[in-house]
Amino acid sequence: MTATKPDELAAPLDLLLTSATRPFARRMMPNAVWARFGANLAKQPGAVAGRAGTLVRELGSIAVGRSHRAPDRADKRFSDPAWQGNPLLHRIMQAYLAAAETGDGLLDDAGLDWRDAEKMRFVVDNLVEGLAPTNNPLISPLGWKALIDTGGLSAVRGARAFVRDMLSKPRVPAMVEPDAFAVGETVAITKGAVVAQTSMFELIQYAPQTPTVRSIPLLIVPPVINKFYVLDIAPGRSLIEYFVQQGQQVFVISWRNPQARHRDWGFDAYGSAIIEALDAVQKIAGADSAHLLATCSGGILAAMTASHLAQIGEADRIAGLTLAVTVLDQTRAGFASAVMSERAAQAAIRTSAKKGYLDGRAMAEMFAWLRPTDLVWRYWVNNYVQGRPPAPFDVLFWNADTTRMTAALHRDMVLMGVHNSLVTPGAVSMLGSPVDLSKVTADAYVIGGIADHISPWQATYRSARLLGSKDNQYVLSTSGHIAALVNPPGNPKASYRTGAVDAEDPQEWLDTAQKFNDSWWPHYLAWLAERSGPEVDAPKTLGGEGFPPLGPAPGTYVMEK
Repeated sequence: MTATKPDELAAPLDLLLTSATRPFARRMMPNAVWARFGANLAKQPGAVAGRAGTLVRELGSIAVGRSHRAPDRADKRFSDPAWQGNPLLHRIMQAYLAAAETGDGLLDDAGLDWRDAEKMRFVVDNLVEGLAPTNNPLISPLGWKALIDTGGLSAVRGARAFVRDMLSKPRVPAMVEPDAFAVGETVAITKGAVVAQTSMFELIQYAPQTPTVRSIPLLIVPPVINKFYVLDIAPGRSLIEYFVQQGQQVFVISWRNPQARHRDWGFDAYGSAIIEALDAVQKIAGADSAHLLATCSGGILAAMTASHLAQIGEADRIAGLTLAVTVLDQTRAGFASAVMSERAAQAAIRTSAKKGYLDGRAMAEMFAWLRPTDLVWRYWVNNYVQGRPPAPFDVLFWNADTTRMTAALHRDMVLMGVHNSLVTPGAVSMLGSPVDLSKVTADAYVIGGIADHISPWQATYRSARLLGSKDNQYVLSTSGHIAALVNPPGNPKASYRTGAVDAEDPQEWLDTAQKFNDSWWPHYLAWLAERSGPEVDAPKTLGGEGFPPLGPAPGTYVMEK
């Protein structure tokens, strides 16, 4: 496992909440940052001339067939043999790679401050990726082979798919067919029941699969900008299924997909909902406390709610706090911090206030353009150039099953991010209590992903250090934002590192943390079991007094579009 450059990685949640309100084309248009980029290069004519001269010489070598330039081994765009065997295609590929390297070098030569550099990096990366010859249907060997193999039908299918995708948001190539899976039938199928329903959420209790269960239950708080079932994605890969198979009592909040009439649900409304769910879980399980496992934006809300409970003398209601891919400390956490400003924040807030919500499809579009090679152009080639349907993949189906965010919560999240409020005790409140994360003393288990481009792992590590927990365990998993969580045991490529959050510098922690093979799931379950009390007989029925089963899992709110 190798570390990437600290902090300047990509874009956490705040970018999705601000830039998602602006069309992609506007984010790519020339502006003051472009002007500063040009002015800085003008001050270094020698460096620019050197880059230009090197490129010209390289293009000359390419033209006469003497260049040895080749794509990186990890670059799969040029894997078709035609890019190596066809002299013309080979030269086109080499010329593109040489020009891309020159553009990247000029960005370094400009010596922009980190904010401008991040903004220009976004523009340059998208331009370079978009101009790749592999995306051009006129020269793509994959496109020509598909055209010949299908007798021209691939072009018709590709055009039809392009029109379909561009007529509705998010205006990017579809990563999965809309009917590839069915919620409750092929995904989210672990047995359970809805045992409580409010205007904001449904509470699902999962059926035990062991004769005895641990007495202290687990309540899962999912993100508010995605549906919960990524944690119950499919048999054998479901974290929820794994928990109940190992004797853990599991409950999950399924958030309602809000509409314009719910515009006023903000921090306090969601904090109240978490406490209401916690009340129900404790009553049903007959326990004095419960574990909280919260992910991404749900982790932010859960941490703030835990702080509130500590402030009102009810800290012992939380047996343990688990935060997965959650950023509480936004200090220079990548591209988002570069684009975040009071002006940008207020503009984003005004946009969502007009609608009453932030559209999840706009966030999905922004998310895709953060990784254009993997999430845009790969599917461009497959869907449009080759005229093929995308392969069915349940995680991508979940990713496309977007939700909205209320205007009030969007406002609260954006302002908290731009001011980095959770770092300063009392800078933001939850249910009337000033939030001070150092007051959260429950044992903590914090999980990050080494390749996470939404919640950079260094930021999640720094976030763990904000908690006042005496027993504070940080776990760094392989993979990115979702794959770090959907990580069942048995994957020979998986590994994780773990250790206490004693080091101030994330890199120092990485250098000394203990490394283990396979998934972190068994490690977490053992940590949970130590803090979940004695085993008791598994309940024979779901729900309890005042909480009758209302219907089977995954409930009705998860079906709302």
